[in-house]
Amino acid sequence: MQYRSIIRILGLLIAIFSITMIPPALVAFGYKDGAGVPFILSFLLCLVMGFAIWYPNRANRSELKVRDGFLIVVLFWTVLGAVGAIPLLLTSNPDMGLADAFFEAFSGLTTTGATVLTGIETLPKAILYYRQQLQWLGGMGIIVLAVAILPLLGVGGMQLYRAETPGPVKDNKMTPRIADTAKHLWYIYLAITIACALAFHLAGMSVFDAICHAFSTVAIGGFSTYDASMGYFNSATINMICVIFLLISAVNFPLHFAAIRGKSVSTYFRDPEFKVFLGIQASLVLICFLVLLNTNVYQTGGEALNHAAFQAVSISTTAGFTTDGFSTWPLFLPILLIFSSFIGGCAGSTGGGMKVVRVLLLFLQGRRELNRLVHPRAVYAIKLGRRPVEDRIVEAVWGFFAAYAVVFVVIMLSLILTGMDNISAFTATAACLNNLGPGLGEVAAHFGSIPDAAKWLLIVAMVFGRLEIFTLLVLFTPAFWRD
Repeated sequence: MQYRSIIRILGLLIAIFSITMIPPALVAFGYKDGAGVPFILSFLLCLVMGFAIWYPNRANRSELKVRDGFLIVVLFWTVLGAVGAIPLLLTSNPDMGLADAFFEAFSGLTTTGATVLTGIETLPKAILYYRQQLQWLGGMGIIVLAVAILPLLGVGGMQLYRAETPGPVKDNKMTPRIADTAKHLWYIYLAITIACALAFHLAGMSVFDAICHAFSTVAIGGFSTYDASMGYFNSATINMICVIFLLISAVNFPLHFAAIRGKSVSTYFRDPEFKVFLGIQASLVLICFLVLLNTNVYQTGGEALNHAAFQAVSISTTAGFTTDGFSTWPLFLPILLIFSSFIGGCAGSTGGGMKVVRVLLLFLQGRRELNRLVHPRAVYAIKLGRRPVEDRIVEAVWGFFAAYAVVFVVIMLSLILTGMDNISAFTATAACLNNLGPGLGEVAAHFGSIPDAAKWLLIVAMVFGRLEIFTLLVLFTPAFWRD
């Protein structure tokens, strides 16, 4: 293990992260909301901290091995989450304790979108902007954003890229060099964000709200600048814009790249994961619409369709925006949508959950086993589209599913031990492990009322979810630490 090289990189990245404190400080200056000082102090603290970590190790430059890649990704997320909490601890509005500040920062950075805050619209604009910015930076994975500069720091980036990029098939590179890969992903991410912000603004949002909500929409984060979330705007147009950009952001980003490079929309429809993803979304919208229509929750069919489409897409892609208290709908629907968040978005997207391709492979493997029961001597290959899938990948997906289930059960039981009721514990675990945000019961609106011990457990769940279980779980194996 190249410990000193890892520490050197970590110091540099903390120093780079300090730059993200400047935009909120400028927002505070522009709106004169008095919240600029905590961000200036945070900038200086992060810069000094990063330099102090980097300087003694500046001469250590070694190529990262795979194990080093896993360790630096986990360290980077945990350290940046902690560093991201500094301005929230320094500010007096909101007045946050250690657990609350860490929860809010990790929720932003991991794009979970769960919050401990209430009266959000009364907070300083700088704080509101900072929360949204955290989600935007976390959306693509800060390591993927930083991977373009890692070669300049004297290390290879491929190990980090494999550890960070969501999805089971990580060895396929879009472009020959990792810096180019990260750069192309960055351009696509930035272009979608700008388009989303413009669309929101044209639909009636202020410039500030449009930028903030574009950040959390494209990151599939779910933070809002209002307690009522998207429901504050009471606009079917804004809801549909949000739905469109959530669907775009929940699609595999390398697939966007392939479609742009090939200048063909048909690229999307040749991808089996994309087709299954659209099928799942359409089914959820239809089910929600029919149930809402049948139970007369809304006065008109158009209103029911608007809310059904928005909530189905928002929850199933793990964004967690709300227009109306979906927890007050007939119980079947909230439970259905919480379970849909386990599927989440496509691999290589900013969504959470287990990812569509993994669930598809689990289904295909299950079907193969049923066929083998009928025809024991037959040979069945699992195919994604026309491509056969190696058994090694199928086994890895089953391993991931097993680990996911174990982590889920352990965290849920631990939450019940802290005093939470079973519905709140179950949905809080699902909301944080799937990087979703809202739950049911006492975490339907916010997480501020749960015990501090539960908040720390849910922070762990957020990191597990963002790093897709194995990246973090591998650090707990004795074999990882053996030379």
